[in-house]
Amino acid sequence: MGEPVTLRTERLVLRPWRDTDLAPFAALNADPQVMEHFPSTLTPIQSDALVEQFRARMEEQGWGLWAVEVPGVVDLAGFVGLNPGDGALGRPCIEVGWRLAKAWWGRGYAPEGAVAAVRFAFDELALEEVVSFTVPENLRSRRVMEKIGLTFAGRFEHARLALERHPMRFHVLYRAERDHWPVSVTDE
Repeated sequence: MGEPVTLRTERLVLRPWRDTDLAPFAALNADPQVMEHFPSTLTPIQSDALVEQFRARMEEQGWGLWAVEVPGVVDLAGFVGLNPGDGALGRPCIEVGWRLAKAWWGRGYAPEGAVAAVRFAFDELALEEVVSFTVPENLRSRRVMEKIGLTFAGRFEHARLALERHPMRFHVLYRAERDHWPVSVTDE
């Protein structure tokens, strides 16, 4: 696809990752509150490896899970973007996802960035569907999914976590289809 894409919204820049993002991203991934609905927190080595995966995918296809910058406020608030969700659903799909440092929760950054990512998926990549999923207890993320116009599509066992019989293996699925996705998103 060429050069990695940068997306801009009213308040955010969704951009490729920089080396200076590693330390704040490691801090975010080590925060038990941020990682409450994931199997575990991440060590700095695991966090850095994740960024390398994000970078490689972005270099290969030009898009992915972008670093979220709030110009004039913070260089790295977390990530928002698109990622293959095949490992979870057991079928090809593209997931819209986000993870922000706790200091940036409740400011509307996740929905704002996610809308830009979904628009990119539908308008630029011509995807027919975008999904998002989480554990049922993650009400904060479920609210973002609903806010950005995704609709509840059922429950499922996360394919990778089901193999381990992990307590977080049960997830809820939300989805949007290109032809039925709303273009306006409420700012509640």
